[in-house]
Formats: sequence, C-alpha cells, structure tokens
Amino acid sequence: MFLYNKLKMTIINKDLMSNSLQFCNLNRTLILPVLLSILSMTGIQHAEGQAVVKSTYTYKTTGDLNIQADVYRKPDNIVRPAIFWIHGGALIMGNRRGLNAVQAEKYLNAGYTIISVDYRLAPQVKVKQIIEDLEDAYRWVRNEGPELFKIDPDRIAVVGHSAGGYLALMAGFVLKPAPRAVVSFYGYGDVAGAWYSRPDPFYNREPSVSKEEAYQSVGSGVISDDQSGIRGKFYLYCRQQGLWPQEVVGHDPDREPKLFDPFCPLRNVTKDYPPTLLLHGDKDTDVPFEQSVIMAKELERNGVQHELISMSGRGHGFDANMEDPEIAATFEHVLKFLDQWMKP
Repeated sequence: MFLYNKLKMTIINKDLMSNSLQFCNLNRTLILPVLLSILSMTGIQHAEGQAVVKSTYTYKTTGDLNIQADVYRKPDNIVRPAIFWIHGGALIMGNRRGLNAVQAEKYLNAGYTIISVDYRLAPQVKVKQIIEDLEDAYRWVRNEGPELFKIDPDRIAVVGHSAGGYLALMAGFVLKPAPRAVVSFYGYGDVAGAWYSRPDPFYNREPSVSKEEAYQSVGSGVISDDQSGIRGKFYLYCRQQGLWPQEVVGHDPDREPKLFDPFCPLRNVTKDYPPTLLLHGDKDTDVPFEQSVIMAKELERNGVQHELISMSGRGHGFDANMEDPEIAATFEHVLKFLDQWMKP
C-alpha cells in the first residue's frame, strides 16, 4: 500500500522553502514550482477510489550511492503502459519526488504505471554520467518492470519537466529501443547556445553569487536525491556567469563546439525519433520559449510526428497549478497525445 509520513514530509519541505527563499527570487522562477509539486506529493494516495501502491527500488549502485526510483501503480495485476518520469532542476538539484500529485493521479486514472527516477546530479558528475543513469534506469524498467510492477516494456513514454524535459528529449535518440512517445514540458534541445553559455540578464538582476558560495551550496559528494533546498545557488551562479555548459557538460562551447553534439537533442533528430509533444510558456524567463520552437522545427524537418503547445503569457513551471482551468485542459491534451501513441 501507499505509505507516506505526511507530517514528516511537511516539515522537511517547510525547511526546503525557507532555504530556497534565502537566495532571492530564483525560487519564484524555478524552485517554487518544484517545491509546490513536492508538497503536493502527499496527495498521491488514491486513484478512482483505489489505493495507490508506491514502491521504491534501487535501480543502480555506483560506489556507495544507491540511485532509486519510485513506482506508482494501481493494486492489481493488469499489465499497463508506463510513464517514465524525469524531474527537473537544471541537472543540479531536485529529486524523484517532484512529481505533481494531480498529474500523477491523472496518469494513474488513464491506466498508466509511473516510474519516477533519480539520477546523479551535477557538478560532481557531468551530463555524460547523467545520461548513463538515464539509460540504466530505462534498461532496468524494461528488463525488471514486467515482473516487479506489471508494465508492458514496449509501451513506455518518457515525460520530463525543464531539465527533465531536456532528458526526455535526449531519451528520444539515446534510449534503445526508443520509447513510444516523448513529452517535454518547457525543456530544451540545445545546451551549447548563448542562452546557457552567456551571462543571463534576468538572473543578473539578483544579488551576485560568488564561486565560493556556489560550491559551498553543492558540497563535495556525489548525490542523486537532493533534499537540501540550497543547491539553487550553484545554478544561479552558473546563469549569472554563463557557465552552465562548462560546469554541467564539462566543456566550453566556444572552444569545443563539436563535443556538444552528443548532448544536444536538436543535433540528433532523425526520421526515427519518436512522436513528441512540446509544451512551453512564451514568457518563460528560465528556459527560452524559442528552445521548444526550434526543436519543433527540427522535428518537422525530419518528418517526425510532433505537436508544440504554446502557453500564452505563461512562465516556467506553468503547470504547477492544476486547478487553473487552462492548465487542466492542457493536461487533458497531454493524456490524449499519450493515448494516441501508447495503444497496444
């Protein structure tokens, strides 16, 4: 059965909120939507009157680090299609618990089992190792999922938000066999562009974060389950200095542009890329709306089935409030898209 210590989770996330507020308005553009999603996780207890079964598994061990996945499913033995869900956080922060509770219930009620995965976080590892975790998690789901939690390994959709949306777009060409469908909420296909590799005017409105402060916020050990609430200082430092590609990918896009080819979905679209749904607010101050526009153009150029939903006047994390009628209707479209491509 789904077991959850509601009081403990509330206390933990009040601490996360307090820590996040210590570093300016970044919480409003990036951290706050993530925290709202985490705070709502206590609601994933029932779907259509049935208790939800939550199980936690270690899908990979590297050194002393156990990298885990949470599985949410209905308490039956029906073989179901799967949502492989990837959290955001700039590949620097966040964890598998960031799944929006209302969205999770809708996925469950639509007949899906959800697998929400952690992955190692930068800067202690780089994107190459993060992609390795993505591949290992997907391989584990396909190989072990049918026995452990009754999923159909040939009906998996990859869904991600922000940096998780980037990883979902990466999944479209690195995962073998390819997922049935990809859904990217305000993700990005180019990690070498000026938006990430130059000082960002929006984030430079905030008090400057020093290199020392930034590195203090992330510590020295490799982690995959960030619950500190303070690693956003490192992200703010990266955006203020235009250093995200160097710190997270490990290369300078000006001096080593070709080394970014394997890590840019935009450069790896072919006719075999899976059907893709892109959702993005046109007032996003964290990930430019243009990132989804250029990805859609590349999908179109290669004849890939795709849709781009532009959310007028919406910013980053626009889907946090599922009580908003426009957001709720948009999410119903997400479910219809999945249903179209996930049929047996």
